[in-house]
Parts: sequence; structure tokens; C-alpha cells
Amino acid sequence: MEDIFDTKSLTMSILASPSMANFSGVVHGGELMKLLDQVAYACATRYCGHGVVTLSVDNLMFKQPIPIGSLIIFLASVNYVGRTSCEVGIKVISEDIKNHFVTHCNTCYFTMVAIDTKTGEKKSIPPFTPQTEAEIRRYENALKRIKMRKESSLHIKQNIG
Repeated sequence: MEDIFDTKSLTMSILASPSMANFSGVVHGGELMKLLDQVAYACATRYCGHGVVTLSVDNLMFKQPIPIGSLIIFLASVNYVGRTSCEVGIKVISEDIKNHFVTHCNTCYFTMVAIDTKTGEKKSIPPFTPQTEAEIRRYENALKRIKMRKESSLHIKQNIG
């Protein structure tokens, strides 16, 4: 049987229902965060072949509201892989399914750590070699974010200690 799955990426969709609404009648930010975490988990676990846990989230900014009744589309990809962790980038698109109009609502980056679900110990992740132009661009951008996180962490430690 032909391998039809790209284990480095994942697309998921869900309909924004009234139970997700905040007091303004759009998808509640907390609901979106929960969905993003599930998407990151699915994408990373598919690639790693192990369970994963969320270590951190970068650039989670709510750029556009998501109206109830919209189709929420999550486009996720593994951008970078370390020894036991990986970065999953997720682009969120809201689609007005009646009028066929799409809006880019959010892009964020999850760092996921592979674990053995029985022992809780970290597990190795298969190496990642970017192949396509898009994968190479995302990989290089991930390296920049990693560098910025390290510099920020060092700056914080110097100011506290």
C-alpha cells in the first residue's frame, strides 16, 4: 500500500459551535488554545511515534476573531527537531463557509517533548531534514526563534541572579 501520510504535517478542521462562544459571540481564546494544544499534540505524536507533552508556546496572538458558525482550519507542521523535543508551527484560518471567505487568525509555535507515557522519561525523536522550500524556510525561522528564546532566557537569568 502506498504511504499517503506526510508525518511532518497535519490538517484538522472543526466547526465553531455556540458552546465555544465568549461574551462577544466569537470563539473564546481559551477554547482556541485548547484546540491548538490538541493539534500540536497530534502533529508531534504522528511525527515522533511517541506521546508528547507541551513545553512552551510562542507567539500566541489573537489577530482576528473567529465567528461562531465558521470552519476553523488548523495547518500544522513539524518545523524543527532536537534530540527529545520538536517545534510544531500552526496556522489558524477561519472560513466563512456560507460566503466562501477565509481569514488568517493566528500563527503560533508549540515546543513539544516526546515522553514514554508509562515512565514519563524523555524519548528520542527521529531526525528531521527539511526537503522542500517551505520546510527549509520554516526550519531556518525555527532556528531563529530558538536563538531568541535562549538569549531571552539568559537575559532573564542575568537580571534575576
